[in-house]
Amino acid sequence: MGERAAPPGERAERLAPLIAVVGSDGSGKSTLSADLLAHVQKTRTAESGYLGLGSGEQGRRIGRWPIVGPPLHRFLDGIADKLREPGEPIPGRLAARYALNKSKKRRAKFEQLLERRRAGVTIVTDRYPQIDVPGLHDGPILTGRATGPRLAAMQAEERALYADMAAYVPTLVIRLHVDVDTVMARKPDHDRALITRKVETVPLLAMGGAPIVDIDATIPYEEELALAIAAVDAALARA
Repeated sequence: MGERAAPPGERAERLAPLIAVVGSDGSGKSTLSADLLAHVQKTRTAESGYLGLGSGEQGRRIGRWPIVGPPLHRFLDGIADKLREPGEPIPGRLAARYALNKSKKRRAKFEQLLERRRAGVTIVTDRYPQIDVPGLHDGPILTGRATGPRLAAMQAEERALYADMAAYVPTLVIRLHVDVDTVMARKPDHDRALITRKVETVPLLAMGGAPIVDIDATIPYEEELALAIAAVDAALARA
């Protein structure tokens, strides 16, 4: 079983196991997590868990709109870049409120996932909230520089949301590694500079000290899946 990391004096909460697959865009998280779920469901009640916000695909859909799409997409990307850059000022309360609301929606999804785990359902998810790399990999969105007390308060509120979610340490994390050229071949519409940052920061994802298995996502998929299944089976046997 999994459990929440409890503060001193607080009893840890017992939960059904959770397997998290993390990595850069284009590393194959969705495909691998779906196949792992099918494997786990052979022996126990299990469900998929989705904790993403869909922002990237939503932005790309906007970019395909006639006439207004491309400039609107560039505008939204510019705001997103400023939100995730530690050295850039947060671009105003409206953008900060938008980011905070998105994070609150993620927290609501996370609570639904916890309820399923409390009911004894094993979860396999293709991403997981973390605080190791703010701005990327499902970490806090408001990583820019707060230029006033109100923005600082909103930033602190959001970080607390992620700290609380990250305190629920996964039973196992499968961390997928891939090179930038492979990602761009798989996802040619993605921004190369952003993908480079994501690829380079995957090794920094400590995931609250969860057991981590690193897998090269450029090897033949049959080999990748076999390694992941072996890791999952071992983790569930220990849980």
